[in-house]
Amino acid sequence: QVQLVESGGGLVQAGASLRLSCAASGRTFSNYNMGWFRQTPGKEREFVAAITWRGGSAVYADSVKGRFTISRDNAKNTVYLQMNSLKPEDTAIYYCAASTSGITTADYYGDWGQGTQVTVSS
Repeated sequence: QVQLVESGGGLVQAGASLRLSCAASGRTFSNYNMGWFRQTPGKEREFVAAITWRGGSAVYADSVKGRFTISRDNAKNTVYLQMNSLKPEDTAIYYCAASTSGITTADYYGDWGQGTQVTVSS
């Protein structure tokens, strides 16, 4: 099991940037594919981005492609989500998660953080 703690959320205006961080502890971080998901009240958790265990491949939801960038630093046991050109519809609780298998569906992920709130005002 890996423990995950997100940080970096906040309240920003549309067009601004934020960088989320997710610090991992427990098992070997570099063994895990890492993903970011987001959720708003009354809706299912939505895939945002994911990166493979070595960082060689990244995938993004169409809604964030070109604006968000996922990266990881295995030496620091941390995964990041750089969010640029934020829109009000990006408002959500953002969660990071760890997977030893697939990366684009929440069901693949066995370990989750507590989430960090991102609010984008218009």
